[in-house]
Amino acid sequence: MINRVEKLSLLSEMIAFAKYDKDIKEIEYNFLLGVAKQLDITREDFDYLIEHPVMYTHLKSHSERIVQFHRLVLLMNIDQEDDNNSAGAIKLYNFGLRMGLSHESITKVLYLMESFPNKIVPPDVLIDIFKTQYN
Repeated sequence: MINRVEKLSLLSEMIAFAKYDKDIKEIEYNFLLGVAKQLDITREDFDYLIEHPVMYTHLKSHSERIVQFHRLVLLMNIDQEDDNNSAGAIKLYNFGLRMGLSHESITKVLYLMESFPNKIVPPDVLIDIFKTQYN
């Protein structure tokens, strides 16, 4: 179970990821707000994080890092208007490395992403990719 500091860090990281193209679109904001609700973060705290990011806290649990990576994959692909996703893929790759995930697994997810509808890798496929590399 992750604590409040880790939850705020996760959300702050996702906000930073969404801001890589300078502004958070409404669809991204709503997605992030949904994640905040899942993490039991109030809207006021969420809105505060948009302007005041918290310091990154490394998650100890490998499974929590995989879940966070999946959230970032979803966030990257939520905006279907963005035709040039190579910058987002690079950013996602770097976030995954910073979380301590294997570069082989990250690369495989990015490669397989193209073969799924809306580029959304199902959770079970993503978990299998990371399990294979972890063992």
